Parts: sequence; C-alpha cells; structure tokens
Amino acid sequence: MGGAISVGAAATGEYPVVLNVYDLTPLNNYVHWCGLGIFHSAVEVHGSEYSFGAHDLPTSGVFEVEPKSCPGFLYRSSIFIGLTSLHPLEFRDFIQRMASEYHGDTYHLISKNCNHFTDDLSTRLTGKPIPGWVNRLAKLGAFCNCLLPESMRLESTETKNLTDYHFSDDSNLTINDNFDDDDIEDKHLLSESSVSENAIVKEVHR
Repeated sequence: MGGAISVGAAATGEYPVVLNVYDLTPLNNYVHWCGLGIFHSAVEVHGSEYSFGAHDLPTSGVFEVEPKSCPGFLYRSSIFIGLTSLHPLEFRDFIQRMASEYHGDTYHLISKNCNHFTDDLSTRLTGKPIPGWVNRLAKLGAFCNCLLPESMRLESTETKNLTDYHFSDDSNLTINDNFDDDDIEDKHLLSESSVSENAIVKEVHR
C-alpha cells in the first residue's frame, strides 16, 4: 500500500510524508490505550528518515537514518501525514536550512524534543501536525512545570516559545504516571557512538 501511494504521488509531483513512531519504554504497552506514552518520532520522506537529538555542540542535531531503524529505539508504527510538493533536491535544501534551527545543544525534553521537530517538519511539508498523543507527555509537563525536577523546568522565556511549536490535542487527560526522568532523558541523547551511526544533516544558514 505504501508503495502504491509513493508511485501515485510521484506521478502527480507530490510525495508522501510519513511519521514513524518508536517506543522509548515497554510501559507504553500499558498506557498507550489511554493516550499516554513516551515516544521518539521521525519523519520519513524521499526514502530517508529525519529526526532531532541532543548533543553538547552548537551545531545541527538533525540526523538521517534508514526508515524504521533508528538505533536505540523500538519501532511501533507508521502514520501517513500527507503529501509534499518538494522533489528530492528541493527537500535536501529545505532540510539543511531547517537543521540550522535545531542545534543539538538547544534540545529540551519538554520544550524542544524530537517530537517538536517532527511536528514542525510535518506541518511545514504538509500543513498537517503530527497526532497529539505522540508528544502529549511533554505538553503535560509544560503545563505542570512547577512539579518537574529543576533540571527539566522551563524558564519563563522558554515557556513563551512553546507557542512556536504546533500541537494537535484530541482529548483531555487527568492521569499521573511516574517515570525515571534520567532514563527518559538519556534515551533522547545522541551519544558519540550513535552520532557515528547516524548521518547528521549538514545545516545551511539562511
């Protein structure tokens, strides 16, 4: 089915944009039914997958891997988001420019994580955001900022920047779950070994 969409879209000058979702913890199998979970996500377009991770340098944290095979995460599902009119060369220029907006040292688990990146990328390419449940835990964390560990709290300036990111919310939640914050954050970091396995997207400044 995916191949049929790709061939048909290419014939009309439009290309599929797919969100690939990964589990960060086995707990997702128990809480996903109620709209919660801890997920990593990436956008698949033109045969490659793009996401955003943290490192200590003021350079791009956007990286490219083979679809559905991001190291360190367990693939869960793929969601068709929409179509883009950017052909491969146009998209390469686009993603390199976008990479300059997502430096590894600006990564924040609550305000600027991999799911914020994929939501932004999907919206720019198709006009449609990613499903709200993918990044709902970060959104709840932003609303409950005062309850978070100090290292994860948003400063007032960072809270204002939340409006720069797109959220799709489809339900209200009142459930509290306890997760190991250190374990969650470690899963989002690009270690030296993972950087060597992944292709960091070269950024182009505007």
